[in-house]
Amino acid sequence: MAEKEKKRTEFSEIGRAAALKALFKDSGFENKPAPLGSGEFFAHKVMSEGVDFDLVYNPLRHLGYKAVLNVLGEVYAAFYRPAALSVVLGISARFCLEDVAELWAGVVAAAKEHSLKSLSLELNPSVNGLSISLGAFGSQKKKVLDSRPAAKSMDLICLSGNVGAAYMGQHVLEREKASFVAAAEGKQPDLSKYKYILAQYLCPEVQANTIDRFLEQGIVPSAGAFVTKGLAEAVKKLSAATGLGAKVYVDKIPISSHTFDMAEEINMDVFTAAMNGGDDYRLLFTVPIEKHEVLSKEIQTYDIIGHLCKPDVGCQLVTPEGAEIEIKAL
Repeated sequence: MAEKEKKRTEFSEIGRAAALKALFKDSGFENKPAPLGSGEFFAHKVMSEGVDFDLVYNPLRHLGYKAVLNVLGEVYAAFYRPAALSVVLGISARFCLEDVAELWAGVVAAAKEHSLKSLSLELNPSVNGLSISLGAFGSQKKKVLDSRPAAKSMDLICLSGNVGAAYMGQHVLEREKASFVAAAEGKQPDLSKYKYILAQYLCPEVQANTIDRFLEQGIVPSAGAFVTKGLAEAVKKLSAATGLGAKVYVDKIPISSHTFDMAEEINMDVFTAAMNGGDDYRLLFTVPIEKHEVLSKEIQTYDIIGHLCKPDVGCQLVTPEGAEIEIKAL
């Protein structure tokens, strides 16, 4: 008699967030970066060639800069100040010292921009292309941590910038990939009309004064998440971290006109790009509703896109007509 076939669950069926939850179930551990001690925080990211970036159209210097922001964003989202960064590069034989130096220049530029006090590098051989492993340490004053409010229903969900543009920029680069290969022969493609969305993908920004701007206005977020894999996943992270539901309003999500233009050009739903596109590098915070006025007046670069709600509501996208659609992270 044939052995009973084991159940096989595909990642595409349940999504990344549900997969992580399943893996940690009954493990006795929580899936979150834990403070190392009083006022300390650690975050870790790994980026792999062919999965997280394509060197056909990602300049090495831009990639180094972007890789640093990828991990520092997690520190800022936890409301800590980045202090130190450790980088491990896996390098295959096709890379020379000059290539690594170009990548490293981007890392150093980001480290200086965000006032890091310590930076370390380790080089390891790799069989398959380039990999970048980053560990970031952050710190925060005890009085700030002690003043963090508990998350509660009706806390405002605030987003640091428009979403969807980076995904559209990547779409252009993938579409024009053959042109980049030809560019090595002197045939540079003209992508000037896509300048904004390309910049959002290739060289995103995270404001180094994020913590100061909030503290100057007497605001300490109740929770935070870094948007790198789509707004939907970040909202679900906030929900999981706070134990509450969340409502995001479609007409409050900031989307650039450049993103709308590109979505129309390729006949794609722009809200799909905004919710599940990824690579936006935005900060998502929850803030007590009592801070609505000061947030709106003094930190205008943040858009209020929704609010936390009772746990049984779950994560919902609310249309202008009032219909609610369950938020799903791909």
